[in-house]
Amino acid sequence: MNTQEGNLLFPVFLKLEEMQLLIVGGGNVGLEKLSAVVKNSPATPVTMVATWFAEETRELASAYANVIILEKSFEPEDLDGKDLVIAATGIREMSEQIRTEAHKRKILVNIADTPDLCDFYLGSIVTKGDLKIAISTNGKSPTLAKRIREYLEEALPDTTQQLLDNLQKIRMQINGDFQAKLQALNELTEKVFKK
Repeated sequence: MNTQEGNLLFPVFLKLEEMQLLIVGGGNVGLEKLSAVVKNSPATPVTMVATWFAEETRELASAYANVIILEKSFEPEDLDGKDLVIAATGIREMSEQIRTEAHKRKILVNIADTPDLCDFYLGSIVTKGDLKIAISTNGKSPTLAKRIREYLEEALPDTTQQLLDNLQKIRMQINGDFQAKLQALNELTEKVFKK
């Protein structure tokens, strides 16, 4: 029995460009999910299924050769060959059907704005070059996650990528075993982030 409280989610960074993603829904929420995917992993193979697509969704999808739009009703066969699915329909009964069919195929599901049906959440993302930070509120407040993202984007210096590149070069030049390298890098980064 787990007595720990708080956010028990396990953070993972996926190589989404190596997976097949299905997004069901072509309205504003589908657009939001597609935007998040292509911003973070623009080469991801995405199939979008919906009976209707907002013009903005069509425009964004048309900018990426790896995004396919299918204007039709969802069918369980749409899940064949997919690794992840995001349901952005806003219709609970349809979302539950998508989830059931996905789970039969052992596919993880995100149901937009319905945390109790999700296997995973899409966090708010801060990106500064190669540095990427995901923020989760355990599905309780995407708005707070967005505000924290905005704060961190402002707080992290524009030279973050340069710092990462320099630390990588230093790491490659440090001699010794793993523990010695770890200690040297800890001492160096501690100096960088001293208050």
